[in-house]
Amino acid sequence: MYHNHFGLQEQAFSIAVNPRYLYMSQQHKEALAHLLYGVKGGGFVLLSGEVGTGKTTIIRCLLERLPDATDVAIVMNPMDDAVQMLCTICDELGAPYDKSALGQKPLVDSLNRFLLENHRNGRNTVLLIDEAQRLSAEALEQIRLLTNLETTTQKLLQIILVGQPELNETLAQPRLRQLSQRITARFHLQPLTLLETQAYIAHRLDVAGLPDGRNPFPGKIVRRIHQFTGGIPRLINIVCERALIGAYGHNKSTVDLPTFNLACAEVAGSLPGHQHHHSRVDPRLLAAGGAALTLLAIIAIGVWLLRAPVQVPIATTPAKVIAPVPAATPTPAPEPTPIIASPLPEPEAASSARAATPSYLIASYTQAQARLVQFLGFRIDYDTHPCWELADKNIECAKESVETWPTLQEINRPAVLILITPARFASHAVIVGLNSTEAELLDSEGRAIRVPLSELGPLWTGRIMYLWTRPEGFSEPLVMGQKNPAIGWLAKQFALLDERPSPLTDDRFNANLRERVKIFQRTHGLEDDGIIGARTLMKVNEVLGIDQTLRSLD
Repeated sequence: MYHNHFGLQEQAFSIAVNPRYLYMSQQHKEALAHLLYGVKGGGFVLLSGEVGTGKTTIIRCLLERLPDATDVAIVMNPMDDAVQMLCTICDELGAPYDKSALGQKPLVDSLNRFLLENHRNGRNTVLLIDEAQRLSAEALEQIRLLTNLETTTQKLLQIILVGQPELNETLAQPRLRQLSQRITARFHLQPLTLLETQAYIAHRLDVAGLPDGRNPFPGKIVRRIHQFTGGIPRLINIVCERALIGAYGHNKSTVDLPTFNLACAEVAGSLPGHQHHHSRVDPRLLAAGGAALTLLAIIAIGVWLLRAPVQVPIATTPAKVIAPVPAATPTPAPEPTPIIASPLPEPEAASSARAATPSYLIASYTQAQARLVQFLGFRIDYDTHPCWELADKNIECAKESVETWPTLQEINRPAVLILITPARFASHAVIVGLNSTEAELLDSEGRAIRVPLSELGPLWTGRIMYLWTRPEGFSEPLVMGQKNPAIGWLAKQFALLDERPSPLTDDRFNANLRERVKIFQRTHGLEDDGIIGARTLMKVNEVLGIDQTLRSLD
């Protein structure tokens, strides 16, 4: 119900694990790399983290990247009883065993026979135990003994332990030192940073279909979300969902502070870690809060029932066609006013293990956008998402799937390229120049470097993000008869190009302007449909020197 109010196609902050909403921060990528290395090396692999930090996300990615010749046993609710645990593992793997003679030795023997047969058939076997912090030291020791099943060259069973921080405390006990020493890779997931929280929220809104230029979460609210949730993705989802419902109920386009505070109060009541706050709250305030929530629900239902789109008839004004004056050399328009900003934060030094990574690759989509914005001469406040700030200055972050380099040349704007690395990680690059064989990209220091298209092409998904200056009032293609400030702006630009003393029209799209638009479109290789669309306005900006274009490489 509420998501239509914000232009979303679906709920952006459902707590259900949806692969389409997968967000991999830099530490999530590092965790996945550690786990992949550990699984290939044999022995134990450990992934720990607080509730809601993304452990399930990492595990799903890991399972998708395992070789096809891999059998996986997943134990979601481990138990302390060794016999029950072994039965569960055999059942998950499909290993046959005698159900009439259950015991540790018969079950281990059955499992060993299965693992040897798998090994002879060229298959690997992985055991994944989730919520491993529930296991006692005795159960963990029994699991360790399973890694003794091996050939002369390799372990027959790779074991992945996933759990909350208490698991690390259990493994630190002296009696489990043998197990701890067999852990070949371990990673502890930390909560998201403020910048990662911003990127996470923006990513989910983008996947849910948020229109460009709209942002229901101002920068100050994002900071409060991060402070309240501690950067835990699951809590971020819950708070954002409640906040959007509250904003919808009050018919607001953005989440303000009172709406956010009400959402936090509602969420805190359902979180064990926040219960202590309520013991000190005046009961009268709780009653008032309950009444406010009830009123909010009534308003939300009323808005939903009463709101209906209103169709406004478009008036047409016939006019005589006037032949345009031949185009003259335009006077360049002034550069867009830069946004006051803090300096771009320095990137962290790359580790020696990543020395071979091309210098033009950027892991974070938000950082790639920031690098493009900086190259174009805008200064932004890095406490907020780059595109959210630029929208206030009518600078639009446009996203397209263009598929080919010639199509990108037609758009003719520096852009962020969405890439997929050979290791199947999402990455990005900022392109500022292009010819038939090479692209000019920005490296980590902001310097332009040449990269062959034969190297870049296999990585590119065909998706791009670029900036262009959108005229005031323009939000959709304009046709004859409509009235819009963007129409008056375009008429003035044509008057400038044609050296005409007065524009062909004011803010109403008449026949004279339509004919001038068609001539302009034909002159610049666009479809001459006479419609004022984004591509036509971008070409006008290009001719007037308003937007920076791709460099033409020699």
